[in-house]
Amino acid sequence: MKIKQNQIQDTNKINLQSHQEKFDFLSNSLIKTGTDVQSIVNKLKDFQVAIPSWALGAGGTRFGRFGFYGEPSNLEEKIDDIGVLHSLTQTAGAVSLHIPWDIPSDYAAIKEKADALSIKFDAVNSNTFQDQKDAAESYKYGSLSNTSKAVREQAIQHNLDVIKIGDKLGSKALTVWLADGSCFPGQNNFQTAFQNTQDSLIDIYKGLPDDWKMLVEYKPYEPNFYSTVIQDWGASLMLANGCGDKAYTLVDLGHHLPNSNIEQIVSILQLKGKLGGFHFNDSKYGDDDLTVGSIKPYALFLIFNELVYGMENNPQNPDLAWMIDASHNVKDPLEDLIQSLEAIQEAYAKALLIDQKALKAAQLENDVVKCQEILQGAYRTDVRPLLAEARLKAGGALSPIEAYRSLNVRSQLITERGKHTVATGL
Repeated sequence: MKIKQNQIQDTNKINLQSHQEKFDFLSNSLIKTGTDVQSIVNKLKDFQVAIPSWALGAGGTRFGRFGFYGEPSNLEEKIDDIGVLHSLTQTAGAVSLHIPWDIPSDYAAIKEKADALSIKFDAVNSNTFQDQKDAAESYKYGSLSNTSKAVREQAIQHNLDVIKIGDKLGSKALTVWLADGSCFPGQNNFQTAFQNTQDSLIDIYKGLPDDWKMLVEYKPYEPNFYSTVIQDWGASLMLANGCGDKAYTLVDLGHHLPNSNIEQIVSILQLKGKLGGFHFNDSKYGDDDLTVGSIKPYALFLIFNELVYGMENNPQNPDLAWMIDASHNVKDPLEDLIQSLEAIQEAYAKALLIDQKALKAAQLENDVVKCQEILQGAYRTDVRPLLAEARLKAGGALSPIEAYRSLNVRSQLITERGKHTVATGL
């Protein structure tokens, strides 16, 4: 399925006058404060977030999975779905593949389809947290950290194969997340597991093309509940530094213990030039992978405040890889992703409204009240007209969810694919 430009224009006509009134009111108000509104709109228009190939089907938990009608059953259909998202939002201009779930059968055809939908290939993701069909070795007791050299070599080779797949598609980064760890005290020697992981990552790093990056992800717990080898940003940073200049830390919002100060982590990593990428989701208790901004929107805003500051003041840090990593167990996956994209853009827009010079001056004066007023003044601003204007200028829908429903996208997907298709990897 492909949404045509005239269909989006037709849906926009309904809301165009109302949008213009709201945008003009907000724009005039912001201009009086010295805000460069068009600059913000242009930044929002240019901001792209990758959609992971596994997020187009219904998610689930280890207790069960409830399918959603019309799921994409192959990579071609997943890219079609991202094309729908990008048509409506003009923010989903990239796909992040998970290997071996999404190995192209025809690389040229997949690239041609993605190009036709203005979709680029973002970081590729390896998978050593599951045993693969016909694999000689098992990852039951770890992969890159395993005490068995044969298991480690298999996991290393898999990552090298993933790099080759990504290189054929135009990707420029490899994301490594490990489930490696232990469930019981004494099960692993912590130092041995960490050193094995470092040595394995170095071997993978040697296989990176010159213009690639390695992104090392961390997570404090699950599926192992006593220890995780790469449990926090410090462990990730040490491993990245141990590999070389092309290795960076990747931050997943759900991969932190409750009440962790993620914005501080982001800030320090940017200062050190080692923040490589971001996985967006939300959580109440742990790695819930809920819709972005659905639980802690203010925390997301504070994170973006640091990201915006870092992007302006830390040239030593590379351009970041942005991706959504969510589960949406009970929602239409495409509607969930639209909501997540909106929440990301909203947090970004509000952060762009912060008067950084005034904030810096208040910080130097230790005016704590003024600092809070500056931040919350930006946060309390309804920036949705800015987001809608950015989408409108880019050719997207003023109200993506409304357009998605009025165009009966899910019904058409069910007609094309049937009710009982299942997305690969799920």
